[in-house]
Amino acid sequence: MTTTGRRALLTAGIAAAAATALPGCTAAEEPGPRKPGAAEVEAERVARAEAALRLRSVTASRSLLERYDAALAAHPALAPRLTPLRRSVAAHVKALGEGGTTVRPATAAPSPTATTTTASASASASASASARPAPSPAPVAADPRTALNELAAAERTTSDTHTAALVTAPPEYARLLASVAAAGAAHSYLLTEGARA
Repeated sequence: MTTTGRRALLTAGIAAAAATALPGCTAAEEPGPRKPGAAEVEAERVARAEAALRLRSVTASRSLLERYDAALAAHPALAPRLTPLRRSVAAHVKALGEGGTTVRPATAAPSPTATTTTASASASASASASARPAPSPAPVAADPRTALNELAAAERTTSDTHTAALVTAPPEYARLLASVAAAGAAHSYLLTEGARA
């Protein structure tokens, strides 16, 4: 083979190698859509479920707090008895809402919105819930004893709601829910049976 033939063959080989390498370089610079992995999708599902659970738990306790406020407004004479329990319920509302789960959408293509942390799902859900008109609290009975019994029933209902949520709650949140549910059962006792003792 002549020198000219070798050069032509070498030049053709280099050109072919360069042509093959160029598309690879371009693809590396501009990544195409990336499909989220199963682990990412599952992590997002778990985070959304936890945020929804937190929202339900906070809503249940907030409704109970509103019942206390309505009872105190209707029966100011019950303040010495209801105020400590109301304070406890307000603390429960705060504790149940703390540490909302931040959800990153598992999108197919990276984008500025997908790579930055989105607002927590519980915060966005509560924002949409606050956009709707809040239901007015149940009317309070005119008789103080009946009002206490109704408040005790509301405590039991809220406690049952928190107990039912234990099955799907993550471990740390389940412990908090169990504690709040137990406190609700104690409040119910203090509102009815405890008064007779």
